[in-house]
Amino acid sequence: MAKIVAIVTMQHEQVGGGAPIFVEPDIAKRESTAFLLEKILDASVHDLKNGCFILVDHRQ
Repeated sequence: MAKIVAIVTMQHEQVGGGAPIFVEPDIAKRESTAFLLEKILDASVHDLKNGCFILVDHRQ
C-alpha cells in the first residue's frame, strides 16, 4: 500500500495527520519545495488542485 510521506500546502488549516507538513504561501515556492522533496524522498508528487501537494511512496 502507498504511504503519504509529506504534504506541501498553502494553508496549514487544510491538512492534518502524521506526515510532515511544509507551508509555502507562495505558489512558485510551493511547487519548488514539492519537486525538491520528490527527489530527496524518492517519492511521487501529486497535485490535489486545492493548493496542496502530497508526496507518496508507492514502493512496497
